[in-house]
Amino acid sequence: MKVTPTRIPDVLIIEPDVFTDERGFFFESWHKRRFIEHGLDWEFVQDNHSRSVRHTLRGLHYQLRRPQGKLVRVTAGEIFDVAVDLRRRSPTFLHWVGEILSAENTRMMWIPPGFAHGFYVVSEFADCVYKCTEHYSPCDDRSLRWDDPEIGIEWPCTAPPILSSKDRAAPGLAGAEFFD
Repeated sequence: MKVTPTRIPDVLIIEPDVFTDERGFFFESWHKRRFIEHGLDWEFVQDNHSRSVRHTLRGLHYQLRRPQGKLVRVTAGEIFDVAVDLRRRSPTFLHWVGEILSAENTRMMWIPPGFAHGFYVVSEFADCVYKCTEHYSPCDDRSLRWDDPEIGIEWPCTAPPILSSKDRAAPGLAGAEFFD
């Protein structure tokens, strides 16, 4: 397994060892001891799976009082996965990082608690699976506008994104709540 920090060092790209032969492939997407060997000791309490069509943009989402760390991977298709640092005391506060995750490249992205998360579907459809360190909490659920110019995310949109009503109504940074 290879672990690589992104330009926001707390956000990691994890590349599992993939074993292929004439039958296909095999890899361990989660193996607690192997992750601990790399200094990655997380306790997951919930797994989520979403399927989205091309041009869907989900996010930017976060939980305020019960922040979630997320280990994100794609089991079908391809996404542009984004994390935005919302930790006021962080040297990378309001910085963002984006990475292509796909079923083909088998890469995973670790997004620690204190970040907003979102993704844009590049392929015809994508199945996104992610492990969470905290349960979903509707009263703590927050959204941040995906196209806020102060953040300046360079989404690879080739058409207007398909958004939920929640994401269309999300506030920009002026109306956002942050982590201390």
